[in-house]
Amino acid sequence: MTTANDDLDFSEQIGMVLPFLRRYARALTGSQKSGDSYAAATLEAILQDRSVFEGGGVPVRTGLFKCFHSIWSSSGAPVAKADTDLQARAQDLLGRLTANTREVLLLRTIEEFSFTDIATIIGADVAEARNLLAIAQEEMAQNVSGKVLIIEDEAIISTDLTGIVTEQGHTVTAVARTRDEAVIAGAKERPDLILADIQLADNSSGIDAVNDLLAVLGPELPVIFITAFPERLLTGERPEPAFLISKPYREEQVRSAVSQAMFFASTETLKS
Repeated sequence: MTTANDDLDFSEQIGMVLPFLRRYARALTGSQKSGDSYAAATLEAILQDRSVFEGGGVPVRTGLFKCFHSIWSSSGAPVAKADTDLQARAQDLLGRLTANTREVLLLRTIEEFSFTDIATIIGADVAEARNLLAIAQEEMAQNVSGKVLIIEDEAIISTDLTGIVTEQGHTVTAVARTRDEAVIAGAKERPDLILADIQLADNSSGIDAVNDLLAVLGPELPVIFITAFPERLLTGERPEPAFLISKPYREEQVRSAVSQAMFFASTETLKS
């Protein structure tokens, strides 16, 4: 029998992992609004039926993502309506990908689920999950490349990020250490993607730098933020980024996030 204390503990566990479901949902849909809507729909479904968590020993985090995947799959895994040429391009590219490959890629590299958990989430076996990851990595490499502006004040990290995105076939237009340098670099050569740290060398904000750039270059420019505290930008309480990488990051996380972000247009204006 479920007690009030059991409900409280369950709610607390859901609350702890919800920010990361938001991150996953935003990366899939390419926007905060759409991603958070799917996350909210998942919570509503759980309130009505908690059976996915009962009887099978499924951890709360895995069960939450499984519920999300059921809703996401039944809706046809859509992206936002193509109101711009860039969004139309994103839909065209996404339509060429093998089903569940993006999901597996994000679950494995960004959210760091085991293949056993991924298989549970998507309703497959472990061998299929592994195969889908291999397909995803190949398809992403074939479909997307572009110019990247890196905003990062630590030389070691900026050098590492430059190496990672260059090996993916992208071109780094510049590396900026401050807000002012970022604005100048973006005006000099328009990037297809911005990869930005939150805290910069002169104590300026990477978010402010990005907002300055979006005001000049257009709000459709995709952005990835790197932060040691991703949950602070995953509350859903204000305009927040669609793409986030946690520090310390792994190479596969950067590769996956860059590949995903290149598909989408980020239209949010962020707040410090």
